[in-house]
Amino acid sequence: MAIDEVLKKLQILQDILSEKINLERDIQEIPKILITQEEILSRFKRTYVEKSLDQERTRTAESEFRNLLIDAETHREKAEKTMDIVTTPREIEALEKEIRDAAEKEQQYRKDLQREERLLADLNEQIKQTDALIEQQEAELAAQRSGVEEEIAEKKAKLQELAAREKELSSGMDQEVLFKFERIIRNKMGRGIVAIRGGVCMGCHMILPVQFANTVRQGEEIVFCPYCSRILFYEEAEEGQEEFFDIEDTGSLSDLDDMEEEEFEEEEEEEEKVNVDYED
Repeated sequence: MAIDEVLKKLQILQDILSEKINLERDIQEIPKILITQEEILSRFKRTYVEKSLDQERTRTAESEFRNLLIDAETHREKAEKTMDIVTTPREIEALEKEIRDAAEKEQQYRKDLQREERLLADLNEQIKQTDALIEQQEAELAAQRSGVEEEIAEKKAKLQELAAREKELSSGMDQEVLFKFERIIRNKMGRGIVAIRGGVCMGCHMILPVQFANTVRQGEEIVFCPYCSRILFYEEAEEGQEEFFDIEDTGSLSDLDDMEEEEFEEEEEEEEKVNVDYED
């Protein structure tokens, strides 16, 4: 396959791969919008459990104070009846004290009981409200989850279409070039092939030597920019645009192969991180 044809296909493939990569990232990110809703629902459920435990403790305390109040009332009433049959001053004094103590306890238990009754009523209302919030949040989350699943399904269907176009377009092309090309697109904001114009790479805007530009212009091989690693194709400089071919400014490209290898190793490490996150 002629280099010109390969470069033209790569320019078309660039858009396909860029869209494919964006879709893959969307599929990974979309479910994260549910996290906030799930956290809110989880918080409501924790509150419901805590309030239910408080309700049970309060109900137990209410029952205990009710029984204590009944005991105090019974004790006071019994002492008051006994007062009718005692005759000695000492017995009367003892009974009077017993009646006072029972009455004081009765009054305190009644206050405690009323406090627990009010607390229990508040807890009952809070639990009722929390239960309603849980029901509402579950309904909203179910609707949102359904929407997310539908959106992901649409994007996966689009991915399959893009994969089919990618396979058709890349047929007969060098697989190593395609592999590097996709890595470049993933790491260079969707741009894997750019022009060299006026001796300048339009991807990183670095000035390249005339000999290097001529190699690109000849179109006999795939050439990668030594600075940004993008694939280059030649474009004539616009009228009035200066050709920047100062070799001293650009530095030596004798280590191009080493630079390219190091660049791809770094990109491979980044890609592995992305893939690991995606799998998680």
